[in-house]
Amino acid sequence: MSLAPDASLTAMIMRTWRGVVRRPDADRYGDYIRETGFAEYGETPGNLGAWLLRRDEGDTTEFITMSLWDSREAIVAFAGEDIEAPVLYPEDADYLLGETTITHHDVAGVVPPPT
Repeated sequence: MSLAPDASLTAMIMRTWRGVVRRPDADRYGDYIRETGFAEYGETPGNLGAWLLRRDEGDTTEFITMSLWDSREAIVAFAGEDIEAPVLYPEDADYLLGETTITHHDVAGVVPPPT
């Protein structure tokens, strides 16, 4: 297995969103993410998959979504022209505490699962 940079990966972009909710709201909000953002990821050409991460800490729960895209244009189709702005849905304001963050990273390598 080679862990060297792979030129075929250079077009892939990981978009990461982060938000925090009150812990009692976490289960409902996780469902809401799957019903809204995750559903829209799956309907957007150029999306290569997504992951939903959750971490309970004290009275709050942090959610992170990581979505993989084949191009900036695909992200624009999902997020709009300002890809650095979060895509928020009507009930997000009922759950989210503070600001959400968005980051984008070029995928520089992948370790495949063991066979």
